[in-house]
Amino acid sequence: METSLFDRTTPPQILTLVLVAALASMTMNIFLPSLPAMAEYFGTSHSVMQYAISGYLFMCGFVQLVIGPLADRFGRRPVLLSTIALFALASLGATVAPNVETFMVCRVLQTSMVSGLVLSRTIARDMVGPTRAASLIGYITMCMALVPTAAPVIGGVMQELFGWTANFLLQAGIALATLLLVYFDLGETGRNRPSSFSDQVRQFPELFRSRRFWGYSLTCAFSTGTFFAYLGGGPFIAAQVYELEPGQIGLYFTFAPIGYLVGNGIAGKFSVRFGRQRMVVLGTTVIASGMAAALLFQALGATHPLSFFAFTVFIGLGNGLALPSANAGMLMVRPELAGAASGLGGSLTTLGGGVLAIATGNLLALGNNTTTMLLCILAPGVAAVASAIWTVSIERRMRNT
Repeated sequence: METSLFDRTTPPQILTLVLVAALASMTMNIFLPSLPAMAEYFGTSHSVMQYAISGYLFMCGFVQLVIGPLADRFGRRPVLLSTIALFALASLGATVAPNVETFMVCRVLQTSMVSGLVLSRTIARDMVGPTRAASLIGYITMCMALVPTAAPVIGGVMQELFGWTANFLLQAGIALATLLLVYFDLGETGRNRPSSFSDQVRQFPELFRSRRFWGYSLTCAFSTGTFFAYLGGGPFIAAQVYELEPGQIGLYFTFAPIGYLVGNGIAGKFSVRFGRQRMVVLGTTVIASGMAAALLFQALGATHPLSFFAFTVFIGLGNGLALPSANAGMLMVRPELAGAASGLGGSLTTLGGGVLAIATGNLLALGNNTTTMLLCILAPGVAAVASAIWTVSIERRMRNT
């Protein structure tokens, strides 16, 4: 499809898709350095405040079940504009929340921005078709990773200078700017719409009966789950085990996004040449190997924060390599249901991530140490390798029949 800048009748520029996806990613980690201060502000425990991450992930999972079908039925453009506007209002509401319960309600409403993750992939698939989808998704998420890389650093600095509410004011401001950009630049790309929302939902069993869909979805879920497990316990490992300040926490949290940026760059360049299957297996293997190496360093008695945080670069690198191809494979199962596939697959990913974040938080409450944290990351990493190999075997059998 041809694109034209600030033309509402043509598909968007890649930059617009990048910003939409980046905003959705930023809201997950910009306030991580502020979590201990937020727990103190609301007079609650760290385990309760951790639900700002795990609860958010759970709700994102449910929201994605609706976002994909809505976008297939009513179009990408109206759904995206509506959800960005709701996100901006929720971000403003969080800054004036009088108690933790009200804050959590605003945090739940922020999950509307998950549309940016679902629809940026879907629109990319609309624009270039299945052959180049993995490559374009890789470039989009590579650029998108720049924001999550800087977000914890910015969040830590803003926490020290202005307090935790500044992070949510920033999110609201960026959301309003993104809303204007989407309004003027993003033309509708969803052309083949189902006759009704209910008709589309009735086609969901076609996705659920597909072993390819389950294979790619589970690979995404377990691979991304390593990052969610890290988010679930990383801030408190940093504050309680290593006694880091908010600004320092932000800096140490850049390792994983930097790895993601590099992995996406490699995926964007080589996915077409080497194929989806190889990239998915390679990426998941990188995650599991990196976490195993980190556990070895802990067993040897390493105590510096880098002995933990430096190895999180492998979480980002592996996900950057695997996810573009896994997501593209998931969308290709039923191209006419690309939005639904993106939403359902994303829902499985974030629901699984929520479970892992909660489990990690609870396990750390029993044994708050880096070894426990690394085991919580390694377990889904190994599962990701297994599901990737299973998916590749399904693809090979289909080609040979």
